[in-house]
Amino acid sequence: MQQSVFDHMQQMGHEQLVFCHDPHSGLNAIIAIHNTTLGPALGGTRLWNYNTHEEGIIDALRLSRGMTYKAAISGLNLGGGKAVIIGDASKIKSEALWRRYGKFVNSLNGKYITAEDVNTSAPDMEYIAMETSHVTGVPEYMGGSGDPSPFTALGVYMGMKAAAKKAWGNDGLAGKKVLVQGVGHVGQYLVGHLVAEGAKVMVTDINKDKIKQTKDKFHNVEVVDGDTLFDLEMDIYAPCALGATVNTESIAKMKCPVIAGAANNQLADENVHGPMLIEKGIIYVPDFLINAGGLINVAAELEEYNRERVTGNVEKIYGRTLEILELSDREKIHAQAAAMKIAQKRLNDIANVNARL
Repeated sequence: MQQSVFDHMQQMGHEQLVFCHDPHSGLNAIIAIHNTTLGPALGGTRLWNYNTHEEGIIDALRLSRGMTYKAAISGLNLGGGKAVIIGDASKIKSEALWRRYGKFVNSLNGKYITAEDVNTSAPDMEYIAMETSHVTGVPEYMGGSGDPSPFTALGVYMGMKAAAKKAWGNDGLAGKKVLVQGVGHVGQYLVGHLVAEGAKVMVTDINKDKIKQTKDKFHNVEVVDGDTLFDLEMDIYAPCALGATVNTESIAKMKCPVIAGAANNQLADENVHGPMLIEKGIIYVPDFLINAGGLINVAAELEEYNRERVTGNVEKIYGRTLEILELSDREKIHAQAAAMKIAQKRLNDIANVNARL
C-alpha cells in the first residue's frame, strides 16, 4: 500500500479498523467501522480469497463506507460497517472459524453487528450466533429473517424500474434487453423478476455452476461471454457480482442507456466515472441505494420482524431512485454524488441533534 492504513481511514472518515487472527481455525478477518452517528454499524461479512491482506483492507474500508450511506439513504438508525475474512470459502469454512469470529464480533460490545455477504450464509450466521447476539440474517427457525437475497433483488428491481421510467417515460421492462452480470443468490432472484415481467435477459458469471442453475430455472435466458459483454447491445446493464466494473474502459464501450445492479462499489472511481456516465448520457442508479433491500431486511430483525413491513420499505427504493435522479438533473451532478449529498445531510443533521443537550 502506497498510503498507510491510517491515511486511508482518514480519507474515508473511518472510526475503527479491527484485525482478527486465530491460527487454530485459520481465521484472518478485518472489521471496518466507518461511522456510528446514526447507530451501531451493521454490515455483512464477506469471505473472499484476496491476493493480499492489503486488498482485503481496502475492500473492507470501501464497503463499510458504502454501508454508512446505504443506511442513511434508507432512513435506518444504523451506522456503516463491514467485515472481510481472507481465505478460500471452499476450504476454510468450519464451525470453529465462525464461532471464533463470533467471539471477535462480540468483543466490540455491539458497536458492530454482522450479517451475510459474499460466500456467507444463514447457517454460518447460526454458528456466529452461538458466541454473540450481535448478528442478523440468522435462519428463520431461530427467529431470524433467513436469506436477505430476495429483498436485495426486489430493491434492485424497483430501482431498475424507476430508472426505466426516467429513461423511457414508463417503468415497464417487458421487451427490454437486460444483462445480469453475476447470477449468485441476488442475481438469480433478480432474473426471476425480469423474466416474470417479460424482459429479454442475458446472463454471465465466472461460476459455471451458477449459470447452469440459472438456465435450469429460466430456460429462455441467454448466456453471454463475460469477456465481451460490453460489446453487446443492451438496454440495461445490471452488475451483480464484484465492484469496479464501471470504469474508463467499460464506459467507452457501453451501449446501454441504464446501469442498475446489485454490486457494491460499481464505479471504479466515483469522482471520475460518475461524470463520465453523465457525459455519455447513461442513467446510473447509485449502488448503495439500489442494493439496500438486504440491509433493510436484516435491520428489521433488530425489532419485531415483519416481512410485509420490510417488503413495503424495500419498495420505497423506487421513489428514492426517482428523487435522486431528479436531484442529479437539477443540480447537474452525477447520481452517486446526489445520493451521497442526501445521505450526508441526514448524517450531519443527526450528528447535530446528538451534539445538543
